[in-house]
Amino acid sequence: MKISHPRIALVTGASRSLGLGFAVGRKLAELDHHVILTARTVGQAEDLAAVLRRDGFRATALALDLSDRTSIDRLAVELADAVGHLDVLINNASAMPDFQTRSALDVDLDALQALFEVNVFGCWGLTQALLPLLLQAPAARIVNVTSAAAWQICGRKKGPLFSPAYSLAKYTLNALTITLATALADTPILVNAVDPGSVASHPERGDDDEDRSPAEAAKDVVWAAMLGADGPSGGLFRYPEPLPASAP
Repeated sequence: MKISHPRIALVTGASRSLGLGFAVGRKLAELDHHVILTARTVGQAEDLAAVLRRDGFRATALALDLSDRTSIDRLAVELADAVGHLDVLINNASAMPDFQTRSALDVDLDALQALFEVNVFGCWGLTQALLPLLLQAPAARIVNVTSAAAWQICGRKKGPLFSPAYSLAKYTLNALTITLATALADTPILVNAVDPGSVASHPERGDDDEDRSPAEAAKDVVWAAMLGADGPSGGLFRYPEPLPASAP
C-alpha cells in the first residue's frame, strides 16, 4: 500500500455508517484529504472506505485495536511504509459500556479499564506512535473527541452520575489533550478536544429528537482539524465555543 497525496488524515473508530467517525472521514475527504478509516475489524472500515471511493473520494481502511499495543505498533509500521506524512489525526474511537449506570459505586471495573485502554492509553500510544509522521507534515492537527459527560467529574454534581466510567475516561482525555499540547508547544502541531454534542448515531439506544445528525456534529470536529497556524492548542471546545477545563 502506497498513498501519495498532499493531505492525509486518519480517523479512529470508523466502523458504523451512522457513526461520527465515518461522518468526520467524509467531510475530510470532501476537503481533499486522503482519508484512512480505522476500526478493530478492518472489514467494517473497508465497507465505509468503499462507499467514499464510490463517491469519488480517496479512502483506505486499516485495522486498529487501540486496546492492543501490538495493533498500534503494526499500524504505525504500515503507515510509515505507505505515507511520508500525516496531516490530521482524529482520535474518535470510544465506547459507553456503562450507559445505564448512575453511580460510581456500581461501575464494572473491567469496563472502566477497557474504557481507559481505548480513550486514554490507546489515544496516547497512537499519538506517540504516529508522531514521526505528524512532524513530517507542514502543520499537523490532532483532534480528540470528548464529551460533555466529562464535566460531571469536576463539577461536584449531586445525585445520579450519568455513565461514570465513560465520564471519567473523557475527563482524563481532556487532561491528556492539554498535556500533549504542552509537550508539542514548540512544534507546528495543534492538539485540541472537541465535544460534538449528543449525536443521533445510536438508534438502537433511542436517539433524542434534539440530537445532532452525525454530519452536523462532524463539522465541529473538522473545524479543529483545519485550524490555521494562529489557532488554539490545548483547548476544549463545543459547537465550537471554548470550554473551561473545569465544569462550565
